[in-house]
This record gives sequence, C-alpha cells and structure tokens, in this order.
Amino acid sequence: MPALTNPKHERFAQELAKGQSQVEAYESAGYKPDDGHSARLAGNGRIQARVAELLNKSAEKAEVTIDWLREQLQGDHKLARELGQASAAVSATNSIGKLYGLIVERKEVGRPGEFESMNADQLREYIAREAPELGARGQAAALTNGSGKPH
Repeated sequence: MPALTNPKHERFAQELAKGQSQVEAYESAGYKPDDGHSARLAGNGRIQARVAELLNKSAEKAEVTIDWLREQLQGDHKLARELGQASAAVSATNSIGKLYGLIVERKEVGRPGEFESMNADQLREYIAREAPELGARGQAAALTNGSGKPH
C-alpha cells in the first residue's frame, strides 16, 4: 500500500506506528485535539492497514539489520579462528552475545563497602546526586520525584 493520499491521514498513521496515542497522533497530524474524532480516524480501515504496513516495514528493517550483523560477526569469528587469532574470535563471540542481549556490560560504582553503611535515605540522596554524572538523569529524577530531594 502506498502512502495515503491525504497528508494528514498519512502523518496520523505514521505517528501511530511510532507509538503515539491516538490523541497525540491526531494533534501531530495537524488536527485540533478531539478524543472522539481521533478514535474514529484510528478505526478507519485504510489507516489501520497503513499502520500495519509501516510497522511491518520497521520490523523487517530491524530484522535484516540484526541478521546482517550476526552474519558479519559469525564470518569474523570463523576467519579469526582460521587465522589462529583467539582474541579476535573471542571478541566476535562476545559481540554476538551482546547483539542478542546475552551479555550485558556492567560498571561498578563506588568503593568496596561504600554503600553498606548508608541507610535508604542516604543511598537515595547519593544516587540523586551522582546519577546525572553517570548518564541516568531520568532515574535520579524518578528517585527524587524531580525535586532533587529523596522522597
């Protein structure tokens, strides 16, 4: 199915496919907020077919990318073993594991035993203070309700 001829309908379908709610997608498409109209448009058969097509294309694209990466890494692993490059083979194996979420890198923060002496409030305060430096601003805000003070 090609893009919908009505540009607002096409944008609405694209925003739904991106995960926006019906009301958000309706507004993003240029319509005035209206729960009833957004629900009715979302129920339109052509809109539903277009959203399904867009989601299918996204899934196919992601699958091809993962398959391609897997094939490349497996080829690298095979070549490294043939050349007797054990460290390169291990690296390719680790990369395959990471690709499939089987290997997760973790980083330890703090000195050994540093957190054992803290009570829950002290620990929340520490996390709220240090998390932005670690790239976890959203988590720190959640712990402090965005106030900067632990709850």
